[in-house]
Amino acid sequence: MRKIEKKTIGEVVRFCIVGVVATIIHYAIYLLLKQWIIHVVAFAVGYVLSFIANFFMTARFTFKKNATAKKGVGFIAAHTVNFFLQTSLLQIFLWLGINENYAPVPVYCIAVPVNFLLVRLVFK
Repeated sequence: MRKIEKKTIGEVVRFCIVGVVATIIHYAIYLLLKQWIIHVVAFAVGYVLSFIANFFMTARFTFKKNATAKKGVGFIAAHTVNFFLQTSLLQIFLWLGINENYAPVPVYCIAVPVNFLLVRLVFK
């Protein structure tokens, strides 16, 4: 296997690991905070804190780069595009008649690779 292919595969694996860790952080913060504040605020705080952690883990672990303000802006932009892509795709799949319990699956199959490419562009 060529060096570039191995490097990209490594980035994809690390990207997935970071995504799982960020999700766990989000969920843990949500569960902790909802004991004292309303669930929607707990969810939002968890999201913001996990997003920040996700940025630094993506920079240092996934792409082995320094976290800079410019990359932070690009990261926010990539995730904003990802959010709107996921929301739009979900609506399309629901409109096509896919059950709402299963509609997110093809959404993730499309959006996660697109998000990887966008975030990779930010850090490369």
